[in-house]
Amino acid sequence: MIVRDQPSVFRLLFSWRGTILPKVLPPLGVVMLLSAIVGGLSYVGYFHFSDFPLIGFTLIGVVLSIFLGFKNSACYDRWWEARKLWGMLIANARHFDRDCRMLAQGRRERVIQHVIVFANVLRDRLRHQTANPTELVETSGMSQQAVTQLYQQANAPQYTLSLIQWELMQALKEGEISDIIYSQMNQHVMELSLVQTGCDRIATTPLPFAYSVLLNRTVYFFCFMLPFSLGSTLGLATPLLVGILAYTFLGLDALSSEIEEPFGTQSNDLPLDAMVRTIEIELLSTLGKPTPPPIQAQDNNLL
Repeated sequence: MIVRDQPSVFRLLFSWRGTILPKVLPPLGVVMLLSAIVGGLSYVGYFHFSDFPLIGFTLIGVVLSIFLGFKNSACYDRWWEARKLWGMLIANARHFDRDCRMLAQGRRERVIQHVIVFANVLRDRLRHQTANPTELVETSGMSQQAVTQLYQQANAPQYTLSLIQWELMQALKEGEISDIIYSQMNQHVMELSLVQTGCDRIATTPLPFAYSVLLNRTVYFFCFMLPFSLGSTLGLATPLLVGILAYTFLGLDALSSEIEEPFGTQSNDLPLDAMVRTIEIELLSTLGKPTPPPIQAQDNNLL
């Protein structure tokens, strides 16, 4: 995720990293080159391209703008819902820290460790990766054998929640907490489960493929046909105007595709590593244990 101070208008105009321009530059360059050829040939009178009806391109452009706006709204909703779910995860981790003070010290440490593990394995599940076992052992306090057993589970986050609930049930059974306190703390477990369910829903249910393909093809068709519609009218100015229009349409299409999957490691995806580290620092500090350093942004990109 790109993090930076609010840049000036000049710096914003020439920003490169974190923008969508690097992704659309190849097709944009082709469109502008084609525009230069068409506009140049029309300007010198060497060849005259038949004018396409401009009203047709206007109607296509209006309809395309509406559908691109809808796709961008749908993709941003997915991104924002994912951010709210991880905000709930951080909030529930803090709730656990407060409520677990009623448990015996040993059990409290185990519950807090499981919450840390849950955040780590949920991130790994969403990013389709495997965490560094050594690092997870150091931050969570789990044994190497327990970590190995954890990653043998088909659903490691759900397995971790079951360990938390088992600890709470044992505390209730042994009289450490009352049934009211158990119900309150178990509610946090249920909310963590809802967070995982919501994240899994976003990760496994992208926008319909046929819809994305249709919109993508229409955008490219529209952009590559623009020079033939405007070349005879604009002449040498064709690459400039066509480039601006193509950048807008190609950029919106590429941006929506990027934020459609908010759990990745691209520049505009959510900084899951940083949020997991926030949970680790806050919970380990309450246990009086060494905390890992905060994750810093590299080239204004926070993972």
